[in-house]
Amino acid sequence: MINETFVASTPKEAYEQAIAKYGNSVSIVSAKQVKYDDGVLRSEVVFAVPKALFMERSFGDIAIEDEKPMAEEEALLSEIGLLKDQLAVMKEGIYNEIQKEDDVISEVKTLFMKKGIAQEWLDVMINSLIGTSIIESKELLVAYLLEEIDEALQVQTEDLSNPKMMMLVGPTGVGKTTTIAKLAARYAYLMDRPYKVILLNLDSYKVGAIEQLEHYADIMQIEHLSLSCVEDFEEKLSTLQAYDVILIDTAGMSPYDTQKFIKTVEFVKTSQKIEVNLVISATVKYEDMEDIYKNFSFLNLDSVIISKFDETKHFGTLLNFMLLYKLPMSYFSTGQEVPDDLLVANKEYLLERFIGDVNEG
Repeated sequence: MINETFVASTPKEAYEQAIAKYGNSVSIVSAKQVKYDDGVLRSEVVFAVPKALFMERSFGDIAIEDEKPMAEEEALLSEIGLLKDQLAVMKEGIYNEIQKEDDVISEVKTLFMKKGIAQEWLDVMINSLIGTSIIESKELLVAYLLEEIDEALQVQTEDLSNPKMMMLVGPTGVGKTTTIAKLAARYAYLMDRPYKVILLNLDSYKVGAIEQLEHYADIMQIEHLSLSCVEDFEEKLSTLQAYDVILIDTAGMSPYDTQKFIKTVEFVKTSQKIEVNLVISATVKYEDMEDIYKNFSFLNLDSVIISKFDETKHFGTLLNFMLLYKLPMSYFSTGQEVPDDLLVANKEYLLERFIGDVNEG
């Protein structure tokens, strides 16, 4: 079998490409979402294809003539690949032994893992230091890892120079509606000039969701609309050209709620450019991180808004989420007060709290 990768907007489209080329003789090996240099998130799906079929569909008659030389070349490449894999395993084994035997490395790794940072990330960072003086000092190693975390974190700059449409998505109960209200108040009253803001509600699932956002809108004297379908949404957008900021609230979703997910995707796939912001709680559990990302990454996320800063003193798991998925942060929600408890995201605010937690360890 030969592996071939198909790239498309969705896994389904990649699967259809493979079937169109090879029929039903293929099987899926793996699938993942990758953000390309142009900022677009695409699906890469690897399929196993019978060798003869691959050669026929890819090279035609030439493949038959050159089958023997290509078979020899393939065998050589396979052998080289096997040797490289063996060397990588040996190298990793050596590094792991060094890490196990070194008291400084072991102590620092245990501390960071206890605070929520993944072993895989720590191994990559520490392996690059083997043979240097940094791993001889606990203080130096901790400082180096904190600096690497600082370098890896990304922040999205607040930019209202052009009209924008922002949609907030996220799991149930993370505070999307309250965050929407804080953003609306900030843009309408707390900036260098008042921006014209409108609130759109797509959450027809949660009891009281429409009334809650409408209540905030009435207090702030900001227009509010509730929409139930994509057709209403697209039709209404044409009448909202005069607004500087359109803020869109959505239903909270579990990673397994297909109906809500499909509905949200339909809204995002409209002709208008929508900035999609994932709202995630600072109290996120390590076990939930992967499910959250898998569920919402298909919406081509632009940034992360972190809520519930006031409900935890431990930020390692949250930092781990940011390190693994490399999403820029845009805002921090630090309490329930509207509009006071909202900050533009900055690395220092998050790292100071994590460092305090590490120092306690």
